[in-house]
Amino acid sequence: MREIRYVDALNEALCEEMERDKNVFLIGEDIGPLGGGFGVSKGLFDKFGEKRVRQTPISESAIIGTAVGTAMTGLKPIAEIMYIDFITCGMDQVINQAAKLSFMSGGGIKIPLVIRTQQGIGTREAAQHSQNLEAWFVHTPGLKVVMPATPYDAKGLLKASIRDDSPVVFIENRLLYFKKDTVPEGEWLVPLGEAEIKREGNDITVIATSLMVHKALETAATLSPEISVEVIDLKTLVPLDIKRIIESVKKTGKILVLHEAPTRGGVGAEILREVMKEAFRYLVTPPRVLGGLNTPIPFSPPLEDVCVPQTKDIVKMVREIIKEKWNERN
Repeated sequence: MREIRYVDALNEALCEEMERDKNVFLIGEDIGPLGGGFGVSKGLFDKFGEKRVRQTPISESAIIGTAVGTAMTGLKPIAEIMYIDFITCGMDQVINQAAKLSFMSGGGIKIPLVIRTQQGIGTREAAQHSQNLEAWFVHTPGLKVVMPATPYDAKGLLKASIRDDSPVVFIENRLLYFKKDTVPEGEWLVPLGEAEIKREGNDITVIATSLMVHKALETAATLSPEISVEVIDLKTLVPLDIKRIIESVKKTGKILVLHEAPTRGGVGAEILREVMKEAFRYLVTPPRVLGGLNTPIPFSPPLEDVCVPQTKDIVKMVREIIKEKWNERN
């Protein structure tokens, strides 16, 4: 089977969906002849023209506002926000409009909108270009939140998101854009709300999304055969496949949730709330979250690396959890 890059898988998904449905169009900064800041829309302007690849000024509120309005009329906009940090400039349109209009109209209005954006730490772009904000959107009723980790899922989940009638915040990690993996040709989708066991194990469950899935797999490989680590890629945060998480925790009795975003107020806390509600009696050690530090991201490369979990940090915490018992904390 062919191998393609994450960025090319996204490009294929956009092209195929635009060919399939004439109501699908793109809107965002630099997405025309340049093909977007990271090349995701490369070639689409030449193929579909300026009517369906709408290049805009640098105005996130205008991009999302236009996308919401056109979605209300039955079109299917895919709005690109080059850095998730600057979605803050269009948050009224995301939170008070896109997320609410279907509910406020009693389902009479559909908002088939995808907001593509990217985040991540490790590209040395400092505090205003390195945030991980997925928890904001998980907290907002009415939005779906998708975070693919592989080229296969990037393509399949984007196609599924475009065909969904709800607004979807589709979050990519720019450190994954040039990662290659097998991606089949032909028509197929990856459904929203279904997590995947990337590696089976018996000693501990490690939950992750996006780039952290790869660090979790590196951890599992490093610890094998000393510790058997089960790695679960959530793929989507809303809807959340809590059933698969619970099934794994019942087997291992231990859980660690990983994310780049700061630990405080992160999605890890929400996942553990669900685990404690549904599987508390199966836990043999306290559940843990390993996330980023509660600090703006510095420009200095060594300092930036300290702010987000690295594989060595995950290995260390897994070993601590394996040794830990509830009564040691009492």
